[in-house]
Amino acid sequence: MTTASPLDPLNSPHPIPWNWVLATQTQASSARTPRLRYYRTQALQSPDGCYAAYSRLQMQVAAEFYQSRVSSTLFVENLESGDLHTLTATSPLADNLFHQIERVERWGTIAILIPVAWSAMGNRLLAREFESVFGSDIASDYAVVWDRAAQQTVTLAPTGISYTHAVLLGWSQCHPDRVLFRVGTLGEEDWHCWTVDMTGQTELAEADQPQAFGKAVSNVWMGPQAS
Repeated sequence: MTTASPLDPLNSPHPIPWNWVLATQTQASSARTPRLRYYRTQALQSPDGCYAAYSRLQMQVAAEFYQSRVSSTLFVENLESGDLHTLTATSPLADNLFHQIERVERWGTIAILIPVAWSAMGNRLLAREFESVFGSDIASDYAVVWDRAAQQTVTLAPTGISYTHAVLLGWSQCHPDRVLFRVGTLGEEDWHCWTVDMTGQTELAEADQPQAFGKAVSNVWMGPQAS
């Protein structure tokens, strides 16, 4: 009897293509040299239909999983002009220019950035940065928010509280300018919801619910891609 692989390591409502990561690692387990594999997510269109966001994942896969590496790039496309914006996180395992000075080899790391929600007016995009290390219990989410008018990106996570895992749920329903996380510690059942504003201020939000806007759009480019 075959057991289906989990859809997401953190049981997120916005799952990353985890089955593709596992299948790719299994298929390439006999490779003697690292190989590149690619995956493109479906697009998330803004409520006004002017923008679409999607991610391209890159997996450098080796025979041993602890030598493999998953990274990603998130694109925001202006559907009227065709202009592309590239979004990057400033979280610990993300690939970005801010880390170049102290850059180290990142074998075994997973850093996947995917779009999860637009704001109601379509003026902000919320993305999930999932970070983990193969073969470990290290796994947590960061929120990446792109402001369309200011053309600025900020990376957020709950602060001032103790936890091992944070799961990004979406925009806060009670406070639409904040993002909502479910936060807890590995092995403990008592997890709570917290909201985080654009400065990182974190507040308990037990009665809150997540909300998300935008339209998911599939196309022929979605899914695994040729190297």
